[in-house]
Amino acid sequence: MTFHPVMPGLLMLVVFAALALFTVVQAVLAPSSRVRIRWISRTLLVVLLGAMMLRPVVNDGRPVDAVGSNVDVYFVIDTTSSMAAEDWADDRPRLEGVRADVAELTDRLVGARFSVTTFDAATVERVPLTTDGGAIEQTVDAMTQEITEYSSGSSISAPLAHLEETLAAAEPGHTTILYYLGDGEQTADEQPESFASIAEYVDGGAVLGYGTEDGGRMLENGGLDAEGDREYIIDPSTGEPAISSIDEGALQTIAGQLGVEYLHRDASTSVDDAASGISVVPQTDPNQDPAPEPELYWVLAIPFGLLLLVELAGLITDLRRLRTRREGRS
Repeated sequence: MTFHPVMPGLLMLVVFAALALFTVVQAVLAPSSRVRIRWISRTLLVVLLGAMMLRPVVNDGRPVDAVGSNVDVYFVIDTTSSMAAEDWADDRPRLEGVRADVAELTDRLVGARFSVTTFDAATVERVPLTTDGGAIEQTVDAMTQEITEYSSGSSISAPLAHLEETLAAAEPGHTTILYYLGDGEQTADEQPESFASIAEYVDGGAVLGYGTEDGGRMLENGGLDAEGDREYIIDPSTGEPAISSIDEGALQTIAGQLGVEYLHRDASTSVDDAASGISVVPQTDPNQDPAPEPELYWVLAIPFGLLLLVELAGLITDLRRLRTRREGRS
């Protein structure tokens, strides 16, 4: 909390200290308890008025004209069918873990700029860089696996071309944080490309791995027009529900190529390690007027107004008594 007094602080101190002292002396010397209470009320009025004239305001210590920071965070999320495998907490889809982790990282790195890119049969930038963490969380909450009918094999390096173009054009002087979230499952015939080509642009982040060695079944995604209950994706070679397992070796390879840490994720742990060491310092716009700080004088004005009404009521009573005495004498 800070103060913006309406007059010089020393002058206010002298004036209101003198007024408060006067009312206290009058309360002590009052001839009756009724008069003493009236002077105590007046003392409180003086104190409240002085506090209001100090103009207390809320200040949480952060710049009120902050417009972001020099930290750019890129979430690159695997949305292939395997990310629907039910081996997250209590047999939930892996994407639920992704949603929880993105929400936690966004909260921990508040003030940074965030972007979301998903990849499956196509790589799509869902949200360009923004300081609106709520928009990021809403986008990830609405995110689903690819439509099963369109699945044609996935490559863990599918977003590489997009990242090469995006990161090469990043704003100079900014810190680039990259989070790759996936299960490492490579179903495309070709070998994945190396992420080493973008390592020079990456200042930090992590590769976050989802899934278990035992794996899990995957429900189909029939799209918005799908009807009836969802079925599990079938492995054509066995006629049984297909099982997707995490490939930690592939994910560790990506982490090594990027020069970041690999972290296996599960519901019992947090993303503390993925966010450690990242400092987000708000920047300000010199051409932007600071937003007004919330003032608290109105909180003091409520009891001040009530005491003032009591004082006015007392004055009216005194005037009526005085008039009655004069009329009695006449």
